[in-house]
Amino acid sequence: MTDYPGNDTDSGGNRAYPEIRDRERGIGATRPQRDFFRRKICKICAGKTAVDCKDPDALRRFTTERGKILPRRITGTCARHQRVVTREVKRARFLALLPFSSK
Repeated sequence: MTDYPGNDTDSGGNRAYPEIRDRERGIGATRPQRDFFRRKICKICAGKTAVDCKDPDALRRFTTERGKILPRRITGTCARHQRVVTREVKRARFLALLPFSSK
């Protein structure tokens, strides 16, 4: 028997590409399934964090070390408060309390 790319056995009758077949079936090198997903809560709605452009320490929580604003999916803020955070971070940058970027 000759080996062709479409043939799934080699000349000895063994499977030639077992990892490809397993991947198609969903077996093998996949990450484990999680049983539940914990929803992130908005810290501003919960009242644990206040947002003000004059408080750079509180705003650093919403930025990376490079100065970029973190997205909602990372911080867990709601859409309404993400807009507030963005506006306050930009104001703090303009007032030179936060950096626009780092080297």
